[in-house]
Amino acid sequence: MKFSWKYTKETPQLLRTFIHEQGISKHLLAKIKFQGGKIEVDGSVVNVLYKIKSGEELVITIPDEKEHETLLTDATPIEIVYEDEHFLVVNKPSNVSSIPAQYHPNGTMANRVKHYYKTKNYPNQVIHVVTRLDRDTTGVMLFAKHGFAHALMDKELRNGRVEKVYQALVSGEVERMSEKGSIIAPIARDETSLLKRKVSESGKFAHTEYKVEKKTEQLALVNIRLHTGRTHQIRVHFEHIGNSLIGDEMYHGRMDLGIKRQALHCYKLSFFHPFLKKELVIEQDLAEDMQEIVQKMFPK
Repeated sequence: MKFSWKYTKETPQLLRTFIHEQGISKHLLAKIKFQGGKIEVDGSVVNVLYKIKSGEELVITIPDEKEHETLLTDATPIEIVYEDEHFLVVNKPSNVSSIPAQYHPNGTMANRVKHYYKTKNYPNQVIHVVTRLDRDTTGVMLFAKHGFAHALMDKELRNGRVEKVYQALVSGEVERMSEKGSIIAPIARDETSLLKRKVSESGKFAHTEYKVEKKTEQLALVNIRLHTGRTHQIRVHFEHIGNSLIGDEMYHGRMDLGIKRQALHCYKLSFFHPFLKKELVIEQDLAEDMQEIVQKMFPK
């Protein structure tokens, strides 16, 4: 792929510095240099020691990425919410992991996306997962379609500029819940389980913000924003305040409402698109099992 920039500063600058400012890492620069890429200024091939001057155009050719053969393909269709040449957003169903694990090498969203890339014969075949979801959490999941896009989004993630908004169905004494609030409680591993987490003073700082959208005496639909990204954070925090997610057996959620997984859905994803130079906001309706409960428990 080719990417171009116009240099507009009055003072000449070492090309290596300018390239770094555009988000191209040393690792990617080495790939450009040794794997068939190219750096050009006004049509002439140059190296990173060139001093770029005002008005000159830099064009960088990044070599295509060959597939990782160890990643298996899964022909199960994916539901695409948004796609352009840089990013792919899919709607992840429940009971599907985001990425493979040692004893579960196939059947994940990464495997399914790889099959999709192969059927489309895209030039870049490496699967770059930007945002993950737990196995039983549904909703929007972001993939970068090449390494440069992934690197830029990693930086945005580190700086807290990629926002995911979740919706959850919670139970307990919801009449006593504030209409909106923050849950700030450290999270650590639960020594009794390989998977479970718990609130503990020895844990890492965790901050969850929520707003109640609808509620009855026993059930509430809440919007949730995470300010940190701890494992099982939403599930642990809502159990901590006495309002476990329904269907969440691990964290003592109600299991009598016809849903057998945590009722958690990532319904909105927003980020600044580094190539289109604009904010993208992508939304996805609640999964069908959660919609059924909302329609039944919150009649209009």
